[in-house]
Amino acid sequence: MICKAVKKGVVGLGLGALALGLIFGTAAPSYVKTAFHKARHSVKGSVPVEFEIERAKNEIAALKPAIEDAIESVVKAEFEVDRLNKEIVATREELNSEGRTLQALNDRLKSGDLHLTSGEVYTEKQLKSDLAQRLDHYKLVKATLAEKQETLKIRQKNLTSARQGLDAMKNAKRELSARVEGIEARLNQIKATRAASDVSFDESAVGRAKQTVNDLEVKLEQMARIDELKGEFSDHVRVNVDPSRDVSKEIETEFGSAPKAEKTAEKF
Repeated sequence: MICKAVKKGVVGLGLGALALGLIFGTAAPSYVKTAFHKARHSVKGSVPVEFEIERAKNEIAALKPAIEDAIESVVKAEFEVDRLNKEIVATREELNSEGRTLQALNDRLKSGDLHLTSGEVYTEKQLKSDLAQRLDHYKLVKATLAEKQETLKIRQKNLTSARQGLDAMKNAKRELSARVEGIEARLNQIKATRAASDVSFDESAVGRAKQTVNDLEVKLEQMARIDELKGEFSDHVRVNVDPSRDVSKEIETEFGSAPKAEKTAEKF
């Protein structure tokens, strides 16, 4: 069953690749790559800023174990340097003591005084043998001291590097934490500004209200003008007059002739 599923998957991928090749030709890989990057950026762009801030905080917090390891490494390096310094001091003291003893015994050998400070009496051969052994040991201790001094230099350099690395990690953590805090504060400021803008001032709503008021003012102005025009033409209604009608004669008949009207006026 698993083999069949794998075969079907391989065949499906092969058919998909063949279809892309037929559609886009040799440019198919470029199209696929571009689509992948676009999808990845689209998904990344849809991630909320708050989530990214939290992710950054977690990554910064993850530096703590590394810093603790670096501190432990510095402490160990300091301990090794201190221990080696003490060993070098002790080895140098031992070397100086053996050097003084060698010189003193050599002076006795050259003077012929074979009596030691301990009261023992050596033969010349015994003294030479003792000096040879002491000198070999002295040279061995001297070589060991040189090796320890070289080792000390290396460990001191390692200690300096470890301290610098620790300081760099601490500084980076502080800097990154400060930057994230600044980003978070800026985000909160933007949120507060947007919230205040949404509550106190909505340009689209104000625009709609202004347009409604303007429309009302225009409508009322039109209504007033209509009423005004109706009033002007209500007392002066025009009537079509028959051309054959003698309006003047009708008036004289109604009120009498003009001269009679004058005489009547004189009597009064």
